[in-house]
Amino acid sequence: MDPDQYNYGICGVYCGQCPSGNGRVKFAAGELKRLVDTTRYDWMEDAVKSFRFSEFRKGLEWFAAAQCQTCLRGGGAPCKNRACAEERGLGSCLLCDEYLTCENTVYMRDVYPFVVEHHERVKQVGLDKHLEEEEERARAGVDLMGHLERRYCKIIELSKEGNR
Repeated sequence: MDPDQYNYGICGVYCGQCPSGNGRVKFAAGELKRLVDTTRYDWMEDAVKSFRFSEFRKGLEWFAAAQCQTCLRGGGAPCKNRACAEERGLGSCLLCDEYLTCENTVYMRDVYPFVVEHHERVKQVGLDKHLEEEEERARAGVDLMGHLERRYCKIIELSKEGNR
């Protein structure tokens, strides 16, 4: 597989649908950085003792400059999947018969349970066709946000004390 043709991870997650892999995080951070710089929120450092604007600004700079390079391009989260797939001569863990029981894919199966469907789909149509389908879905606006939001976003109540 050509990593320049499809934006996918060895593990079975399609990076083109991930906000870090497709550039959405980088874009949003850059836009927020531009907005806070333009509206000059640096006064908050002294006015709101519980908020460190300078640290927030550093974080925005980091996110605005960073974009996951994906594991096929030497980036992505550190994991054993890349080395394992390479040792087995596989272009993706989805091609491995041990995918559903492998300790290296436990995290993906837990956090992104749809990868089990990806594994089954690859068995039906092959990796190339599966990646083509996932790219079409990404172009149509499908992303991991809905799944990740349901799993990780929590409703928080801001206290009045925190605003002082």
